[in-house]
Amino acid sequence: MATDRPDRVPPGRILLSWDPAPDSGMDVTAHLGLPGAEVLLATWPHLAGDWSRTVHPTVFEVMGLHSALTLATTVLELLTD
Repeated sequence: MATDRPDRVPPGRILLSWDPAPDSGMDVTAHLGLPGAEVLLATWPHLAGDWSRTVHPTVFEVMGLHSALTLATTVLELLTD
């Protein structure tokens, strides 16, 4: 995570951060930016080795869900205008 991190994660973006775990491995956290807030998406404590295989499915699914919701919102706005 960059030291010049913005106050909030921009809407539609996912911020992954990781810190060394006390025993071993990494503590990984994901935050999701929404239009009104930043929310904690998930935490994975004490991940060891190649932890991308654990984190990637969740991040991938949330990105797809966010895209689908954005598209649905846009279509509804166009239909109601």
